[in-house]
Amino acid sequence: MTEQFTDYDSPWKEVIESFFPRFLEYFFLDAYIVIDWERDYEFLDTELQQLEPDAEIGKRLVDKVAKVWLLDGEEAWVLIHVEVQGQYDSNFAERMYTYNYRLFDRHKKQVISLAVLADESASWRPSSYNYQLGGCRVSLEFPIAKLLDYEADWKSLEQSTNPFSIVVMAHLRTKATNRNPESRLQWKLSLVRIPRAPSPQKLGEIPNFQVSYNPKNH
Repeated sequence: MTEQFTDYDSPWKEVIESFFPRFLEYFFLDAYIVIDWERDYEFLDTELQQLEPDAEIGKRLVDKVAKVWLLDGEEAWVLIHVEVQGQYDSNFAERMYTYNYRLFDRHKKQVISLAVLADESASWRPSSYNYQLGGCRVSLEFPIAKLLDYEADWKSLEQSTNPFSIVVMAHLRTKATNRNPESRLQWKLSLVRIPRAPSPQKLGEIPNFQVSYNPKNH
């Protein structure tokens, strides 16, 4: 069976923007609870071009930058990296560090760096970058969400009311049925029937989520 092409990139960008508080609540609770959600937050994608204007990341990595307000009244920045194509990247942790310090250097505000690993390698879990030389040590530790880990508790995914449980199920099953279009159609049909709030139809309103994960696109 011919392997199907799926663009995992655009759905992540749009779903994160549409459900940003729920994204942090689902994957990064420690970050979620320090943000004042009664105040507006703002996505600033132009910041990414200024952090690394010559980068050619393509469709393998999704980056989002959001300006938020903390509960203590301070302004902070949330930097999100989503590794979507499953290719091992030896420079991933270094990139996390580089973006973190460049964003801090530009704005002199605290930066929360987060990573979602949507790849297929169970052992690849970059979560820190550091080096030391001549008594000087530089280090960054950042939380990760490994999507493969959620597959072990599929029942919890089905019972969750957070829209990102649907995103995780869609992502995992899309990869698992990459060579089997009939199986892919069946799980997509079952996915949209799962009762929850907000519904899969709400996610379906996001164009690129529909293109990648809608039952009509199998």
